[in-house]
Amino acid sequence: MARYAISDIHGCCRTFEKMLFETLNLQKTDVLYLLGDYIDRGPDSKGVLDLIMRLQEEGYEVHCLLGNHEAMMLIDQKEERQNYESNWYHQGGLRTLQSFGVSHVSEIPANYIDFMENLHLTIKLDDYWLVHAGFNFRKPNFWEDMYALIWIRNWHKDIKPELLEGRMIIHGHTPMPAAAILSAAARQPLSVLDIDAGCVYAEIEGYGYLCAMNLDTRELIFEANIDEQKPYALN
Repeated sequence: MARYAISDIHGCCRTFEKMLFETLNLQKTDVLYLLGDYIDRGPDSKGVLDLIMRLQEEGYEVHCLLGNHEAMMLIDQKEERQNYESNWYHQGGLRTLQSFGVSHVSEIPANYIDFMENLHLTIKLDDYWLVHAGFNFRKPNFWEDMYALIWIRNWHKDIKPELLEGRMIIHGHTPMPAAAILSAAARQPLSVLDIDAGCVYAEIEGYGYLCAMNLDTRELIFEANIDEQKPYALN
């Protein structure tokens, strides 16, 4: 049995599938934690969601967090915005619609909406806090600030290790070069690690990897992007 965390797949379904079944050789005795941003920007958001749901249906233990891109899509779906008015549409949502073969978020089948509406905001384990973006340690109940959980950046300096009770925070959301992730992981003591290696930004030097962390050994595994790409500004 092994526990793995992966974040920010962003529609890179072929890379995700290769990571799971060739590199990690994922087994039903393993536990997979996915930290959000399954959709947008990459070529096959629908394929990523289909793969996650299929794994769960087949008996794999897969726990999924909400990312800011799923949150943006849900807002559009609930408010019935026109695409051209939508921040989500301009942040990669157009490619998600294309992967479903539809022109508006209202046409995405209900089972995908249900899946996203039931995503967790954070997962607290005995040895880790898992979250998409991070925590706002300026608030006493840092784990309840929903905006921070899916949107915050530049927060590491505010961490209060005594509040973590020995847990390490693993998150994504802010893309980093693979070399920078490896460098950060080598620091001691280590209370937080960003594992978003910018899979969808393969055209930018140093980025373009899906990163998996073995939560038991703290080994970092990088899978180079093999999906078709379009250039995106790094954000």
